[in-house]
Amino acid sequence: MNIARNLVVAQSGGPTPVINSSLRGIIEAAREFQSIETVFAARHGIEGVLKEELLDLTAQPAEEVALLRYTPAAGSIGTCRYKLRANQAEDFERVIEVLRAHRVGYFLYIGGNDSMDTADKIARLAHERGLDLTAVGVPKTIDNDVGDGEFRLIDHTPGFGSVARYWMHKVQEANEENAGSCPADPVLVMQAMGRRIGFIPAAARLADPAREMPLQIYLAESHCSLAELAGRVCDQLHRAGRCLVVISEGFDVGQVGNLSNDNTGQVDNLSYVKDAFGHIAFGSSKQTVAQVVVNYLNQAGLPCKGSARGNVPGTDQRHSMVHASTVDLDEAYRLGQKAVELAAAGSSGFMATILREPGPVYSVRYDKVPL
Repeated sequence: MNIARNLVVAQSGGPTPVINSSLRGIIEAAREFQSIETVFAARHGIEGVLKEELLDLTAQPAEEVALLRYTPAAGSIGTCRYKLRANQAEDFERVIEVLRAHRVGYFLYIGGNDSMDTADKIARLAHERGLDLTAVGVPKTIDNDVGDGEFRLIDHTPGFGSVARYWMHKVQEANEENAGSCPADPVLVMQAMGRRIGFIPAAARLADPAREMPLQIYLAESHCSLAELAGRVCDQLHRAGRCLVVISEGFDVGQVGNLSNDNTGQVDNLSYVKDAFGHIAFGSSKQTVAQVVVNYLNQAGLPCKGSARGNVPGTDQRHSMVHASTVDLDEAYRLGQKAVELAAAGSSGFMATILREPGPVYSVRYDKVPL
């Protein structure tokens, strides 16, 4: 007879508008398995395991758990950006110690590529230490970059559908503002999240599928110099009298940074802040890519009166519940359910995934891929 064991769920990295829908799916699915006794949440991701800060989610009323569908971001159980490093043996030993002490037989980690790496490390470590633990990953990220980049491991990542909807509406609203203020502000530069993958700025095209707006989109992958960008903007101004630019925060602005004030034409390099995983935290850095582009356009000069302006949406891109996609919410929930099913079946070292079925009508299935 199998002895019921406890489950720990945690989150890592930046949140999404639908991350709590996956959490809800996990909590509600766990009720259906006698092998799962109590569902704990590690407060603030893997740091909650290290600090032994575990929240009893099974004790929460069902109606409170159901409200997670409408709860944005990660405030419910918290998230973190803490990296388990190979040379920090004490962290790994502490993780095993805490999981063993609380009779944890299932560990589910919600997050992106780095979180999947953490889940994989814990799965391998548990096996090495003889701990009967099933570790499963639950994908999320607005960047839509989990997996191999070719959509064979996952078709799309929960969170992306909602941020795509966000940018569709934001560009439509910005277009109205720009059309009205273009004599004074003919160019509006908007910076979208996405360090190295351009799915988020590309989603701005949803605002104008017929290409009727004077809209230009520059991805992190766009190999284009600032001079070339400025030339294209000026061409757009000649044609339409105004221009909207959506640019990735990871767009390469080269060596251009803070313009000097001594009229020498010298520039300082952009000063980037990095997180524990070595990723650039653009929102915390010295200067934004959008501002660099605005400064360059204004310094180079526009072929019309007025100036370029910038708009840098912040973390609202990843927590705006107003723009949450219902399909995104439903799929995030089902991935949470699938992760519990995998865990209960003993499928350790796997990630729950979503794959698209062939055919003209949108349809998906839920499966697993190795972490």
